Amino acid sequence: MKTSQLKYVEWLDAEEMHEASKEWLSELNFIKDEHVFFEDLVTKFTPQLIAYGKFSSNKEIIDAINRSQKQNNTLIEAVKIHENELQIMVDGIDQLEEEKAYTKEHSDLIVAITEFLKEYKSLKTQLFDIIKNIKKEDKNRHLLDRKE
Repeated sequence: MKTSQLKYVEWLDAEEMHEASKEWLSELNFIKDEHVFFEDLVTKFTPQLIAYGKFSSNKEIIDAINRSQKQNNTLIEAVKIHENELQIMVDGIDQLEEEKAYTKEHSDLIVAITEFLKEYKSLKTQLFDIIKNIKKEDKNRHLLDRKE
């Protein structure tokens, strides 16, 4: 899969790379907003995380969220710089080495963003599983308290 993506990049024109960059920025900025939501979610459920004795394992998730935020911000900056350098591809001047370097950078971004999105999806699933389990335990305790 990686090689087919890399070969495909060689055939992309400047407009297609520009559209891909805009799409990446949109997705990465959305993830940035989701990170804020995750922080609020973790803050809201911190007492339950501590009460159920799961804080140490969940601290790993919190650390993973922080690492994900940093990586997301790094990718946003990389895509913005990449987008600003698009001029090399459309200036009408034959700069084969610079154009080849730009295409290589685009290829590297495809790989980096694809990997980041895969890791991010996994992180998101883990976080929601933790919150879902807390909510289930809260509901069960609430039902037990009612019966007594």
